[in-house]
Amino acid sequence: MKNNDGKESIISAKTALLVTLGAGLFALAKTIYKEINKFDLKDKVVIITGGSRGLGLAIARELASKGAKLALCARTASQLENARLELEELGAEVITIRMDVSNQTEVQRMIKAVYEHYGQLDVLINNAGIIMVGPENVMEIQDYKKVMDTNLWSALYTIKASLPIFLQKGEGRIVNIASIGGKVAVPHLLPYSVSKFALVGLSEGLNAELKKDNIHVTTVIPNLMQTGSPRNVTVKGDHESEYAWFKLADSSSLLSQKAESAAKEIVKALEQGENELILTQMGKVAVALQGILPGSINALSQVANHFLPKGNNRQEKKGFESESELSNGAAAANTDKAAVEFNEI
Repeated sequence: MKNNDGKESIISAKTALLVTLGAGLFALAKTIYKEINKFDLKDKVVIITGGSRGLGLAIARELASKGAKLALCARTASQLENARLELEELGAEVITIRMDVSNQTEVQRMIKAVYEHYGQLDVLINNAGIIMVGPENVMEIQDYKKVMDTNLWSALYTIKASLPIFLQKGEGRIVNIASIGGKVAVPHLLPYSVSKFALVGLSEGLNAELKKDNIHVTTVIPNLMQTGSPRNVTVKGDHESEYAWFKLADSSSLLSQKAESAAKEIVKALEQGENELILTQMGKVAVALQGILPGSINALSQVANHFLPKGNNRQEKKGFESESELSNGAAAANTDKAAVEFNEI
């Protein structure tokens, strides 16, 4: 018996060693493969929707450091001009186009204009999006449509307009900036979560179908991010209280991530053709728990909802119109500082 037990222990140890060695070799091979097939961004033409401010601007700065040629589109002319001047000072070649990404005709014109200007198109980054904060009881059907138009349909419009160029060239890269709210529904952000769930599905499905054409689609899952964006969200319900919790969460170093580091990770995922990028450990844990124990995540959301503001006001206000003593002060300083740094003012 002892002899057999000893042999079994030796066999088990060898098996564990072989499994560990195999896993290590696989990881090494994967790393080498990524480096060999790394996408060189120098002189590549990259479109960034919502590229004039926030995360879009942070990504543009990182791409500028890689030598990419940039095309930024957004709705606000002054912010586009600020972004252009800054990026040109960094040495980037950049054009800006003022447009509404939720309008399919304008999107098609934008893609055509970029292609005609540069003579090529290599990368599309769908970053444009809007957030509506408030309880479900104040959200109208039109609110869902408005958010879906900007967060989902705009991405489909740009992808459909870009695909013929990518297919003709024989390669292309698409990055869709989704959200943890597209993996786990977040209370008081329901229209936003619905749109991001849809975007995740679109992005993952396209990646599966377009890989055969050498078109890589990367789905990015960020958390809250310190870009100063709360001042530009739409708020309904108890405006001051709703804005306060959202802004304070955005300012928290525990709940919100730095845009610069996020941009670096996103560009790296673009270069390596990653299928999905979940940007934080908290996000990875939340997604894992949602897959394993979806009921527990929903239970936590129910508890969190009890602590969120109650309100019946259906009027829309911007974040900066909803400031109060609750949303000012040291606890919100990170968001205020980031708003200046990332052109959100």
